Amino acid sequence: MELDFERCYRAVDSRDQRFDGWFYTGVTSTGIYCRPSCPAMTPKRQNVRFFPSAAAAQTAGLRACRRCRPDAAPGSPQWDVRGDVVGRAMRLIADGVVDRDGIPGLAARLGYTERHLHRMLRAEMGAGPLALARAQRAQTARTLIETTGLSMAEVAFAAGFGSVRQFNDTVREVFGAAPSELRTARRRCPAPGGAGTITLRLAYRPPLHARALLDFLALRALPGVEEVRDGTYRRGLRLPHGPGEAALTPADGHVTATLRLTDMRDLAPAVARCRRLLDLDADPTAVDGTLAADPALARAVAAEPGIRLPRSVDGFEMAVRAIVGQQVSVRSARTTLARLLTHLSRPAPEGVGQGRGSGEGRPLDQPAEGAEAVTGGEAVTGGEAVAGGERAGWLSGFPAAEEVLGVPDEVFGMPAGRRETIRALARAVADGSLDLAPGGDREETVRRLLALPGIGPWTAGYVAMRALGDPDVLLPTDLAVRRGAAALGLPNDPRTLDAYADRWRPWRSYAVIRLWRAA
Repeated sequence: MELDFERCYRAVDSRDQRFDGWFYTGVTSTGIYCRPSCPAMTPKRQNVRFFPSAAAAQTAGLRACRRCRPDAAPGSPQWDVRGDVVGRAMRLIADGVVDRDGIPGLAARLGYTERHLHRMLRAEMGAGPLALARAQRAQTARTLIETTGLSMAEVAFAAGFGSVRQFNDTVREVFGAAPSELRTARRRCPAPGGAGTITLRLAYRPPLHARALLDFLALRALPGVEEVRDGTYRRGLRLPHGPGEAALTPADGHVTATLRLTDMRDLAPAVARCRRLLDLDADPTAVDGTLAADPALARAVAAEPGIRLPRSVDGFEMAVRAIVGQQVSVRSARTTLARLLTHLSRPAPEGVGQGRGSGEGRPLDQPAEGAEAVTGGEAVTGGEAVAGGERAGWLSGFPAAEEVLGVPDEVFGMPAGRRETIRALARAVADGSLDLAPGGDREETVRRLLALPGIGPWTAGYVAMRALGDPDVLLPTDLAVRRGAAALGLPNDPRTLDAYADRWRPWRSYAVIRLWRAA
């Protein structure tokens, strides 16, 4: 990735927080790298190098600044929205694929050889996949060191290191201090949530319209899986090494995330999924700038800057909810999904899910598919690893595809065609022929979704937007989108609206969220 020196240096000189995560500043005279907004004195030009990733700076022999903690900066919006191989690889690395499956597993997921993948990442990111995963392990290790009472050996393996020696060497190299020094420097506070609880600050680029984000999630909250209460969104997580739970509270400049994990190895995947769910790596200035250029949207953008695209922590869950919501009311979709969860021994805890909404879905009069039609964390506190059997009262993650396949016909409570669509989806996910993870190929995933019986452009587009994180999806046949367009004085005929929306590219998904709010 080409970084223009003058533009980068001006951002550093102005300490502009909007560029945090876009690039990293290496100072050769001190041997450290910083985020652009670091409050330290601006270094001389001849002593500065710019890097596209923290891993590239580490590969060049620089250590992280202890003052600005560059590894806790928001992720680059480039890799958050790009659908090419490098963008997909970055999302999979963030989700811990390299730690679980190694470089061969990452290359297989992407469909490239290890050598070619290394070459592409090196060209774009300044570092190969192993170095990028190593940088993430180092940040995860620092979080565990500073926020838990785990022994250093337990921290090493929970963070994904192959040995304690590798862990010690990496922490010393990246942070310029031994692990024990990092723990001493930041005294651990007791975790308010008890064992297995870690609280983090998830940084974002302002502005963030938190109320719109929580309203969206509350309206669609599924009892027993998620809830919004007192300004906090809570939900269950199905993580690689066991279940977990996240409580996310938007605050000024960050989102406070309290994570309850059964296995500390799931810290990095849990953080990545929470960031993705709330769209925290987005660049709202770029999005709002494009949409505000349309006079029809300018007033809405000015009134509510920083509207995000709520995504998902589980692609299969989002696809099931989209299918269940076809041509039924929100209340009916909620009843159907609650029945499914109850059958799978996932009852809602007492007091959960008493809000207004439920599962995904379009309004009752949304046209059928195919018919013409008239949305790096900084540590704060922590706790110990969870012992077995200490999960009482947790929210549950959505069932896996294999579990849904075993549900009998009478439990679904929906037309036979829609029931078979869910089963076809579950079979495709279970056998690996359909990848709904954020690192999947978006175009190929949409093509395979459309090949399933009962899935048309609306459902495939909705899944691409919320499960795959595609920033440029328009749902012109969606009834609420059309009502929102009419409310703003825009054309509400699907074909005309589709043509008009070209001016919103590449952020049409964000325009959909605004049209839903206008409706």
